[in-house]
Amino acid sequence: MSQNVGEKIKEEIKNFLVYLELEKGRSLNTVKNYEHYLETFFDFGKVQDFSQIDLDLVRNFRLWLNRRDISQKTQNYYLIALRSFLKFLRKKDIKTLAPEKIELAKIPEREIEIISREEFERLIEAPMKENMSLEDIRNKTILELLYSTGLRVSELCSLNDDLNLNADEFTIRGKGNKLRLVFLSDEAKKWIKKYREKLNDKQKIDENALLLTSSGKRIYPRLVQRVIEKMAIKAGIMKNVTPHTIRHYFATDLLQNGADIRSVQMLLGHASINTTQVYTNISDKFLKEVHKKFHGKNKN
Repeated sequence: MSQNVGEKIKEEIKNFLVYLELEKGRSLNTVKNYEHYLETFFDFGKVQDFSQIDLDLVRNFRLWLNRRDISQKTQNYYLIALRSFLKFLRKKDIKTLAPEKIELAKIPEREIEIISREEFERLIEAPMKENMSLEDIRNKTILELLYSTGLRVSELCSLNDDLNLNADEFTIRGKGNKLRLVFLSDEAKKWIKKYREKLNDKQKIDENALLLTSSGKRIYPRLVQRVIEKMAIKAGIMKNVTPHTIRHYFATDLLQNGADIRSVQMLLGHASINTTQVYTNISDKFLKEVHKKFHGKNKN
C-alpha cells in the first residue's frame, strides 16, 4: 500500500484481514482478495483518515473502476470488501461512513445453461467403452461424484482418499470453511472402487488425493472443466457444459422430483436461500418447456 494511505488505516486493514481469517473462517484466497480490493480503494483515494471515506469518494472510485472496463460484478466485489471493512470499524466504534449507505450495482440475473435429462444421461455415459483406461474410469468417477453430491468443482478436487465407501455420506468443508453433509450414490461408490482397484500405488505422487492427474498429482478445477467439455462433445451436446452445469442439474433434478428448497439449500451449501431460489426459477422454466412440448399432443 502506498505512503499516501494513513498508518492507522493500514493497521486496521491488517487487523481486519486477521479477523476474516481467524474469526470468520475465510479462506486464505478470500483474505488475499479482500486485501487487494481494500488496498486498491485506499490507494485510489489517498485516504489518510477514516473521516475522509464518504459517498463521493466511493462514487468516484466506482467511476474509476468502470472506466477501466471492470465488470459491474467485479466492481461489487470491491464494494462488498469495503462494506465488510466498514462494519468491522463500526464494531470498534471508529467513526466513518455507514456501510449500509454503499449500494451495490444491479447486475443481470445470471443465465444458467440447462441440460435435459436425455442430454445428461448421454453425458454421464460418455466415458464408457469396452476396455476402459484408468483415465476413462477417473472421468466416469468425476461425473458420478458430481451428480451424486452436487459438489462445487473446488470441493471435488479437495477430496482425499480416506473416503469410507461403507457409508452413504461424508462431510465436506465448503465455502466460508463451513461443513455440510453430502451423500454418495451406489453408482458413485462403485466407480470410486473401480478407480481405486485400477490405480497402481506407484502412480500416486499425491498419496492423500482421491482423484489424480495422469502424472499422479491431485486433480484441479481446470482439468475437471476440460474433462467435462470433452465428455459433452463426445455426447453430442451443443451447449457450454461445465462442472457447475452438473451442480445445476443436481439441484433442479431434486426440485422437479419434489424436494423442498430448504433441503436443497443445505445440500448445496448455500449461505442464503436467495441463491438457491435461482434453481426454482430454472425448474419452473424447464417445466414450462416440457408442458409446451408434450401437453395435448394426442389431440386430433
